[in-house]
Amino acid sequence: MPANAPFRSLFAALAVAMLVATPMTTHAQANTEPNEKVGPSGLPLPRFVSLKSSRVNMRVGPGLSYAVNWMYMKSGLPMEIIQEYDNWRRVRDADGAEGWINQALLSGRRTAIAAPWFKGKEADIELRADPQEDARLVAHIEPGAIGSIKLCNGDWCEMEFAGYSGWVHQSQVWGAYPGETIKD
Repeated sequence: MPANAPFRSLFAALAVAMLVATPMTTHAQANTEPNEKVGPSGLPLPRFVSLKSSRVNMRVGPGLSYAVNWMYMKSGLPMEIIQEYDNWRRVRDADGAEGWINQALLSGRRTAIAAPWFKGKEADIELRADPQEDARLVAHIEPGAIGSIKLCNGDWCEMEFAGYSGWVHQSQVWGAYPGETIKD
C-alpha cells in the first residue's frame, strides 16, 4: 500500500461528504434571483416583516418550551426574518437582537425605523413631498420613529410617520434593503 493511500481515502471520503451535504436546488429556488435564498415557506430569506401584536415574545429557540429573551411592546415594529423552522421565524431587530417568534405574530405589512443608528443623537432625517433632494420639506423625522412603507423605488421610500406622508432616502431607514423596490 503506498504511503499516501490513507490520505487519498480521506480525500475521497471528504469529497463524497461534500456532495451529500450540498443542498439540491428546488423549483422555487430556480425561479429566484441567483443569490436569493428561499426558506421552506417559499418566501425569500432574509426578508422584512412587522409585529402584528403590541405584546410579542422573542424566544431563544423555535418553540414555546424555550425561554423568552425579549418582550416587544409595540405593534408594527419591523423585524428581519433570517431563518424559518416549522411555524417559527428566527428574526433580528434593528438593534441586532436575534431570536424566534411564532409566524402568527408577524405580518407582511412593511414598516421601517428612521435611522435607528442615530437614535439619541442629533440627526436630520427629512421627509420630502417628492422623491427628490430639492422637493418641499414635509417634516423632520426623529431617529427611531416607526413609519409605514407605502412604496420604495430603490432610492427613496414613500412612508407615513404619525400622520405625515412623504418620501425619505431609503438609506435612512431600517426595514427596506438597499436598492429594494416595494409596492404596497
